[in-house]
Amino acid sequence: MNQGKELKDLNLLDRFLFNEAMEDKEFLEKVLGIILEKDIELAHAPQTEKEIRKSTWNRQIKLDVWAMDTEGNIHNTEAQKQNTGNLPKRSRNYQGMIDSRLLVPGEVDFGKMNDVFIILIMPFDLFGKGLYRYTFRMKCEEAADVSLMDGATRLFLNTRGTHEEGVSQELVEMLRYFEDTTDERAQASGSETIRWMHEKIRSIKSSEEVGIKFMNAWEEKILDRQEAREEGLREGRIKGQTEEREQSIRKMIEFCQKLAIPQEEAANQVAEMYQLEKEDINGYMRQHWND
Repeated sequence: MNQGKELKDLNLLDRFLFNEAMEDKEFLEKVLGIILEKDIELAHAPQTEKEIRKSTWNRQIKLDVWAMDTEGNIHNTEAQKQNTGNLPKRSRNYQGMIDSRLLVPGEVDFGKMNDVFIILIMPFDLFGKGLYRYTFRMKCEEAADVSLMDGATRLFLNTRGTHEEGVSQELVEMLRYFEDTTDERAQASGSETIRWMHEKIRSIKSSEEVGIKFMNAWEEKILDRQEAREEGLREGRIKGQTEEREQSIRKMIEFCQKLAIPQEEAANQVAEMYQLEKEDINGYMRQHWND
C-alpha cells in the first residue's frame, strides 16, 4: 500500500486492490483465462496472503493469491511493483514451497504432484526483450526439443511490453489495465471481459466495507513502522559511534523484515530515520535483507 493513496486511486498492481479483486472467484478465473489462453474453472474460492512454510521453525512465505482449478492445477498469482533484483529466485522459492506441500508425508508416487503455475505481474521488463509474457519451463540444453515435463511453469508478465507478437490483444489490454485501472482505460478496451472486470473494481472502490478495511490496513502499517522504529532506536542508543550505528541499521532492517514490511517501504523508512542516501541504503539492504 502506498502512503497517501486513497482507495479510489489504487491500481490493480497495488497489493490491497489486487488481493481484494482476486478474492472474487470469477474475477480470478477471467484473469487466468486471459493469461493462459484457455477457460479456467476454479475448484474453490481463491486464498489471498496464504502463508506457507515447511515447518514451524522455517521461514514462512506469503502467497498473494493461491487457487486450485478443477483439473488440480495450482495457480499462484502475484503483483510485483518493484524490481528487487531477486524475482527469478523468489519465484523458484515460491515453487519449492508449494511443491513441498503437494504430497502427504510418506507418499512416494511423485506422479501425484499437481502442476503448478507461478505468475508474476510487473510494471517493468525483467528480461529486457520487450515481451508482454515470458514463459519458463524446464528444457534440455543439449536438445532444445526435449522438455522435462515436470509440471512447473513460471510466467513473468510485463505491463510495459512493446512486442505484441505471440500474445492476444486481450492480454495486452489487461496488462495495461492492471497498471492504469481507470474508467478511461477500461472504456478504450475492446474486451468485454476487461469492461466486466472494471465494473467489479468500481464496486470494490465504492464499497464502504472495503473502504474501512483499507483504512484499517493502513493504520496497521503505521503501527508496524512505529514499532520497528522504536526497536531500531533501542538497538542503536549511541548513534554517534559508527559501529553501533551500523548495528542499529542492521537491526532495523531485520526487524522490518520480521514484520513483513515490503522491502522498498522498509528501505524508505530506514533511509529516512538514519538520513541515508539512496546508494547507501541500497547497500545496506543488499547486505542485510535476507531473501
